[in-house]
Amino acid sequence: MAKSKKKQSTISGKLICNNRRAFFDYEIVERMEAGISLVGSEVKSIRGGKVSIADAYCEVEGGELWLINANITEYPWANQFNHTPRRKRKLLMHRYEIIRLGVKVVEKGLTLIPLNMYISEKGKIKVEIALVKGKKLHDKRESIKEKDERRLRRYID
Repeated sequence: MAKSKKKQSTISGKLICNNRRAFFDYEIVERMEAGISLVGSEVKSIRGGKVSIADAYCEVEGGELWLINANITEYPWANQFNHTPRRKRKLLMHRYEIIRLGVKVVEKGLTLIPLNMYISEKGKIKVEIALVKGKKLHDKRESIKEKDERRLRRYID
């Protein structure tokens, strides 16, 4: 039997949320891992699974990488020390990696989006981001066709 050539994720911990729509809308060029700068109530809310990265994207501004439009629900017991649910959050990567990503985004017209958010083995919250290229309509139809074929093969075998 032929092995699948699907790119494997770099996740080595507890998966909190993933961006399933990204695999349908985009062709993934490159994946990488980044840390994320959070406040206390955000960490509590993420550990509870109250996070959505479906509409989120990443941007390089001033030599820093930012996660924009990720929704982390307010933690109910934080009271006055709560956070804003859709604020910009800084992603932590090496300077040379951020510069390299910024150049690819500008020159090649690629986009940065988060694929997964997870807790690493050391207990840190990490974001798996990907450099992606948008799919055309005929590519999306091809993806649906392949998915249906895989589903049929599973029932036939």
